[in-house]
Amino acid sequence: MKYVCIVALFLISLTVVPEVVVAQKLSKKERKRLKKEQKKRLKELKKMNPADFQKQQDQNKELAAKASELESELTSAKNELSQKDAKVKQVKDQVRRLQDELQQAKAEASAAQDNVPVAVSTSGDTEYNQGLVFRVQIGAYQNQDLSNYDTSENFTAEDGDDGKQKYTLGNFRDYWEADKFKKYLRAMGVKDAWIIPYRDGGRVPIKDVLEDLRSTNPASTTSVN
Repeated sequence: MKYVCIVALFLISLTVVPEVVVAQKLSKKERKRLKKEQKKRLKELKKMNPADFQKQQDQNKELAAKASELESELTSAKNELSQKDAKVKQVKDQVRRLQDELQQAKAEASAAQDNVPVAVSTSGDTEYNQGLVFRVQIGAYQNQDLSNYDTSENFTAEDGDDGKQKYTLGNFRDYWEADKFKKYLRAMGVKDAWIIPYRDGGRVPIKDVLEDLRSTNPASTTSVN
């Protein structure tokens, strides 16, 4: 019992001394109010028996432990919220990046579509068996007959002297349009695509045609494909 009383007085001193230090920084009116509260607290502590004092101390420890637990939970919740905010920002940035890439892909697709060469003559001719016409041969095959698929004026099949079926695409009055289409087909993977000139429906040597083009346009640097 004596030990408990000594502990109580020690705790009272710990409570009173800090308040005295704080009181030195207060105004006269505030120091008076604080002194009155200290006296009231001392009276209550003196009336308290050791058992009640011990009970109050235990309750204070429980409250302190609970407060510490709640503070830990609060810190954990703040950290979790911060992580979620960072994740939301990351997702928003990813969505914004994908939207930019989509817009860029659409623009590139539109530009690519504009650059696709048209495999027909733009001169308004409807009869390609007259005059000079350029076609792009895509292959020559033996025992592979695709003539049943020759349903377009831009796709032609003919028998070669070597017994192979030769297939061409397009009808161009302008060599450079045919050359553009040839390069487009090669970029698609048709590595054997090359230009074949026709005059009045029959094949003619490419060199003869290019020489005629040079004679009419000396500045031309056309080369055999």
